[in-house]
Amino acid sequence: MSAPSVALQDSQTISEPPAAKLHAGTPAFRSTARAMFIGGFCTFAMVYGTQPLMPLFAHDFSLTPAAASGVVSMSTGALALALIPASLLADRFGRRVLMNLALALGAVLMLMSAFVAGFGAFLQLRAVFGLVMAGLPAVAMAYLSEEVDARSLGHSMGLYIAGNALGGMCGRLLASLLADHVGWRGAVLALAVIGCVGAWQFWRWLPASRHFQPRRHDFARMGRELRGMLRDGGLPWLFLTAFLLMGCFVSLYNYLGFRLLAAPFRLSQSALALVFSLYVVGIWSSAWVGRLADGLGRRNVLWMMVLMMLAGLLLTLGDTLWLLVPGVALFTFGFFAAHSVASSWVGLRAREGRALASALYLTAYYLGSSVFGSMSGLMWGRGGWHGVATALALALLVLMGVSLWLRRLQPLPQA
Repeated sequence: MSAPSVALQDSQTISEPPAAKLHAGTPAFRSTARAMFIGGFCTFAMVYGTQPLMPLFAHDFSLTPAAASGVVSMSTGALALALIPASLLADRFGRRVLMNLALALGAVLMLMSAFVAGFGAFLQLRAVFGLVMAGLPAVAMAYLSEEVDARSLGHSMGLYIAGNALGGMCGRLLASLLADHVGWRGAVLALAVIGCVGAWQFWRWLPASRHFQPRRHDFARMGRELRGMLRDGGLPWLFLTAFLLMGCFVSLYNYLGFRLLAAPFRLSQSALALVFSLYVVGIWSSAWVGRLADGLGRRNVLWMMVLMMLAGLLLTLGDTLWLLVPGVALFTFGFFAAHSVASSWVGLRAREGRALASALYLTAYYLGSSVFGSMSGLMWGRGGWHGVATALALALLVLMGVSLWLRRLQPLPQA
């Protein structure tokens, strides 16, 4: 890339030669890793920090569990719809500027939602929040795939997803702990403060793109790229993997709170926060399995992580915390590991239109959160936790079949 192209993308400068991709251990790689970690942290803290508050919304506004799930599904559904438009904006104006803007505006909207009068207004703000926040996850994986060397991609993608895991854990943990003392409004306000601080640090740390070339919208080219992705032997199955993975994961945590607050557990909101601390296993699993997949191959790791999720789900059927807690831990470990493997696999298979491929993967990912995460709540009305678990088990069996199919996929030669 020529110097004028760098100036068009960003005013920051990078010390490495423009042609060199980032390798683990270099200063630019570490700065990128810090920024993407905090970006993922704040995104997941603000998107999913409202999840443990669902029982409070259900109580305060006389809602069913499925209706209360709107505090999550409205934002993730809107986010899913905005991902592809956001990727088009990123192709024209750059990855970094869009991610910075998304995180900053998302924090402001989160702040506003703490002061709304009713549940309907809260859901409306959550929908706008989802539209705005699409700017970060839509291009984060594309940014990493473009800027990081293939041999370090699994590591960097794992660190980004580890930030997602820590943000999801801390957001849920903080919201649960505060809810007993300051209610859901105080909890939402605290999440907004985290978003504001994180947006500032993200802007400071993220380097400019060095392998991105701005391009105008070319829908004919986009159509060709899309057709190429649909003809690929792996990408459509990876998109389905994203839908099922996230749908199962969000469903488990959506209705786990209702299960643990009721008999026979009858936990308090603060005690429920300790269960959400199991997210810490996801922080470790995504980074560790990312390196493992770089060495053993993604096709040899993905199916094992899905099997781990299924085993964890079965343990949650027990009516004792000694079985349920390890089950949730296994499920969480398997989810973040599988997502780390699948998301980095998309970046490697999409030789053209990586931003579009990442957006399609995440569209499926967040649609799974919104659609499956709400629909599984209907099973709560039919059979309680066992009804939800049955729906998740069926989805995981389909996912196991997909992962075994992907195991037969021949790898593309490295670029």
